[in-house]
Amino acid sequence: MVKAVIFDLDGTLLDTLEDLRNSLNHTLRQYEMPERTLKDTRCFVGNGLKKLMERAVPAGTSEEKIDEMFHAMKSYYDLHCLEKTKPYDGTVELLDTLKKKGYLLAIVSNKPDSAVKELNAHFFKDYVSVAIGERQGVAKKPAPDTVKKALEELGVSHEEAIYIGDSEVDVETAKNSEMPCISCLWGFRDEDFLVEHGAINFVKIPEEVLGFLDQ
Repeated sequence: MVKAVIFDLDGTLLDTLEDLRNSLNHTLRQYEMPERTLKDTRCFVGNGLKKLMERAVPAGTSEEKIDEMFHAMKSYYDLHCLEKTKPYDGTVELLDTLKKKGYLLAIVSNKPDSAVKELNAHFFKDYVSVAIGERQGVAKKPAPDTVKKALEELGVSHEEAIYIGDSEVDVETAKNSEMPCISCLWGFRDEDFLVEHGAINFVKIPEEVLGFLDQ
C-alpha cells in the first residue's frame, strides 16, 4: 500500500528552466564564454548545477575553472531562483488532493539543498513536509541516498512509496531506490527519450497520477 509520494522538483513540480538558463548565462558572461539557449539548458539539466555547468562551458575548460563557475552560478541562482519559476498547471492541485487523501509528500532534487528548501517553502509549504536537495557528502540522484533520507524523515519504507519525475535520472533513481516510477511528460524530456531509458509508466497531466495510486 502506497503511503508516500516522492517528487522530483525541476521539470516535475516546477518549471525552473528560465531561471536556470538566466543564471547559467549570467555566469558565462562573467567569464566571457558563449551563452546557451533555453533548448541547450533543457538538455543539460537533471544532474545538478555542477553538471549543468560542465555541459555548458566550452570543451577544454579546466576542472578548476568549472568549479569556480559552479560556485558563482550557485550564489547567483540562490538569489534569483524565484524570478520566472512557477508550478506546472495542475501540480499544486495534485499535491492538495494527495494531502487530503492522507499521503505523505516529499521532494528530492539534485539542485542545491538551499534552493530546494526555499522553493518548497515558497510554493508548496502547505503540502510537502520534506524537501531535500544536493548536500555535501551525500551522493546525489541517481544514487538512492537522498531518497532514502526522505523516506526516513517521512517514516516509511521504500515498499510504501512511489517516485515521480520527468527525466532519465529519475527513472534510474527510482530503480536504485527499489520504488515504482511514474514519468511525467510535461517536463524536460519527451516520451521516446524516456522509453529508451527504461520508463514504463507515464502521465500527461498531473491528475493522472491519482489513477496509479488508486489501483
